[in-house]
Amino acid sequence: MTLIPVIFALLHAVGTLQLGVLQHLDNIIFDARLRATMPRTLDERIVIVDLDEKSLTELGWPWSRNKLAALVNALFERQKIRLLGFDVVFAETDESSGLAQLQQLARHQLRDQPGFAEAVQQLRGTLDFDAAFARSLRNRPVVLGYYFSSDRDGRTSGVLPAPVVDAAALQGRHMGLTFWSGYNANIDTIAAAAPNAGFFNAITDADGVVRSLPLLAEHQGRYYESLSLGMFRLLTGLPSVTPGFSHDSLGVAQLENLLLQHGSQQQAIPMDARGAVLVPFRGTGGPDRTRGGSYRYVSAADVLAHRLPDGSLRDKIVLVGTTVPGLLDLRVTPVGETYPGVEIHANVLSGLMDGNIAVKPDYAVGYDILVLLLAGLTLAWALPRLSALRAVALSMGVLVLVVGLNGALYLGHGLVLPLAAALWMVVTASVLNMAYGYFVESRSKRELAHLFGTYVPPELVDEMLKHPDSYTMRASNQELTVMFCDIRGFTQMSKNMEPLQLQAVLNGVFSRLTTQIRTHRGTIDKYMGDCVMAFWGAPVATADHAHLSVQAALDMAQAVQQLNSEHRSRDIPEISIGIGLNTGSMCVGDMGSNIRRSYTVIGDAVNLGARLEGLSKIYGVAIVVSASTRAQAPKCVWQELDKVRVKGKEQAVAIYTPLAVMDPIAPSLADELHLWNSFLGYYRIQNWAIFELQIMKLQGMDATKYLYRLYAERVASMRVLPPDPAWDGATNFETK
Repeated sequence: MTLIPVIFALLHAVGTLQLGVLQHLDNIIFDARLRATMPRTLDERIVIVDLDEKSLTELGWPWSRNKLAALVNALFERQKIRLLGFDVVFAETDESSGLAQLQQLARHQLRDQPGFAEAVQQLRGTLDFDAAFARSLRNRPVVLGYYFSSDRDGRTSGVLPAPVVDAAALQGRHMGLTFWSGYNANIDTIAAAAPNAGFFNAITDADGVVRSLPLLAEHQGRYYESLSLGMFRLLTGLPSVTPGFSHDSLGVAQLENLLLQHGSQQQAIPMDARGAVLVPFRGTGGPDRTRGGSYRYVSAADVLAHRLPDGSLRDKIVLVGTTVPGLLDLRVTPVGETYPGVEIHANVLSGLMDGNIAVKPDYAVGYDILVLLLAGLTLAWALPRLSALRAVALSMGVLVLVVGLNGALYLGHGLVLPLAAALWMVVTASVLNMAYGYFVESRSKRELAHLFGTYVPPELVDEMLKHPDSYTMRASNQELTVMFCDIRGFTQMSKNMEPLQLQAVLNGVFSRLTTQIRTHRGTIDKYMGDCVMAFWGAPVATADHAHLSVQAALDMAQAVQQLNSEHRSRDIPEISIGIGLNTGSMCVGDMGSNIRRSYTVIGDAVNLGARLEGLSKIYGVAIVVSASTRAQAPKCVWQELDKVRVKGKEQAVAIYTPLAVMDPIAPSLADELHLWNSFLGYYRIQNWAIFELQIMKLQGMDATKYLYRLYAERVASMRVLPPDPAWDGATNFETK
């Protein structure tokens, strides 16, 4: 049962059976961990110049390129910035100045107008906004932006920058990068002025969330860099880019990192097989620092209007982008549902500068399989063998280890490894094991309670339910103690009572007696007319079963005395009981026919117990106990009654009656028992002379005791006969 979720989790891990819910859970775990560990601090190195609502309100939209030229000049000349990147593409020529219309007039309608063409030519330098923008970019550290598209027809626009990876560096290996068929890049005038450019595409996962950003992308067999990588390379001196590969178990090369090398310095940037990195979000994003913004936002209008003090952005890395919803550059991310796209690039650039890019390594699948096998096989082996509490403890321990290892690798080494399959497997395996155990155990417990509930006390049933497999009704030989208890005087009582009254009295008596039996962990065997049969030591093994049975018998006798007090007050005849107890080997189990069966005991030891109950009336005591029972109940004060040979038994047995549970006894009782034991010795050697003296002393100590009168009468009849040389001191009983 426990192996089922292990198998499903392994199939998911190797990709044979993709479980969308587990991928979604992995995303939830990644997002939650990212939010919990992101620094939420301000990166003062990077500033975002925002084409915000304020800028659009003051200066309108779209902006002409001369305004953008003024923005670039203000940033470099007045603010002294270090590097500028555009999260904007300039894919069309700017005709807002009217230069194109004037040139059209000069060529056609006004070509005959003297000096008009010359005037237009003179105005070209002022009205060519694209050229003005290009002049502002030339020879400055600027990285332009563009985007790739998955156009079915492969439509392209503008000029792509030079690729950053030489095909020769691949040595014939395929990188497996994200592939795009089309692009929309900057017009040639602007592209020529700023040859460094990077794409600003992000990767949107199946749930619509942006978690990754590709550093490299493929177009027509060439490999281009992203905006953030282009800015980082320009910042670090345009190092060369060399892809790094690893090999899987089959020897297949897989992209592992990018090696940036500039002179003797080099830096390896880890990437996944798609050439992408996980975005190292610093905070919740946006210009509002009170909500955890990670970068300083400056309105483009404030830069153009010179509202910023000169040099306030000195040596800053600036990204130009927009947070205006209408310009469609807001993304759903793990840390915010309206996250500015420009800030995603700022996060990646910040991570590249700090060297803290997290990555999902190429061996993530192998790690997932190893964890699933170790955890799954451990649970599959251990859970069925443990109790519910220990199974829960083990499952929680495995969960803590799996989560702890995963978290340590993430925090310590920046490794994003799968966790959902392992969590789901551990939880599901534990739930299935407990559910299976619960239903099977519940069924076993119900069967056990049904089988034994009418025989044994509820507290014993509760003990049995802890280990239901240990109990069965299958017959077996065990050493037990059996009790037979007969209600005396009930037959005569029944002649003078109405049936309902008789039923109520009998039920009341049985209830009192049964309560004492159950209180002392006895098992009710059956009710036989006015007799109850019980035994101790099964189905729950009890080491002191003999002592418990004796204590129960004493309490039953006391309960009858209390019951007789109640009967006298209600004018109901009194009753008495006779109890026989014997300990020995008995066969216990489910006995009976196909029609009716019961959990009972049989054997010679049981028969002897029944005979002893009959002797209680003869010796005038309530309880008669065999020597085997007495030997296992040393905590009681005993008085030996006789040696008897009952019907069906050739061996004589000593019989006793308990007087009390062992306590400091009265000296008078101690003297009486000492004298009685001496008396029995003379009785068994037929020394009648000394016997008569001692029996008279005993009767003087307790004149009401029937036992002493019985022996006096017995000896009176025996002494008139000659001594019997074959007599062994035992009394024979030929009837049951």
